[in-house]
Amino acid sequence: MDVGLIGRAVAMFAVTNVDDLVLLAVFFGQATGRRGELKVVAGQFLGFAAILAASVAGALGAGLLPDGAVRWLGVLPVLLGIRAAWQAWRRDDDEPAPASGVLAVAAVCFANGGDNIGVYVPAFATTGPAGLAGYGVVFLAGVALWCVIGRFLATRPTVARALARWGHVVLPVVLIALGVLILTGAF
Repeated sequence: MDVGLIGRAVAMFAVTNVDDLVLLAVFFGQATGRRGELKVVAGQFLGFAAILAASVAGALGAGLLPDGAVRWLGVLPVLLGIRAAWQAWRRDDDEPAPASGVLAVAAVCFANGGDNIGVYVPAFATTGPAGLAGYGVVFLAGVALWCVIGRFLATRPTVARALARWGHVVLPVVLIALGVLILTGAF
């Protein structure tokens, strides 16, 4: 594997996924127990696998992702944010926060991946099969690292207290804002 490709892949992953750390910290902060954390990790990997699949499909067939279609993925986090706000408003303070399901995390990851797809398609289109495999390995290792960092952030006492107190408010706000940014093309 080419060292230059690895460096480009690491930089590309980091730049296009910085925002996922905030979302992962919030999701890990809401996860209850090991099972909840595994759902967050599984959802993140599932969502990112969908981003990779869409990027590869876009690179192999330029017409598969029409111009402007990617921004409509912003509808997903808006709807998930509205749902999270509704659930937070309806629940009692003594009631535990709703768990983050695998599909909810995957949907947010995929919807948040519009910028990823926009960057990955041209990069993938200019590399061969070995390069695609290299990008895939580096990106999936990056997802694992992001999950570790997101969990680490959520388990720091200061961050954990803030997430416990404000996470039910932060998640809907972040999701809706993210969706609006994606829909308007600002992201």
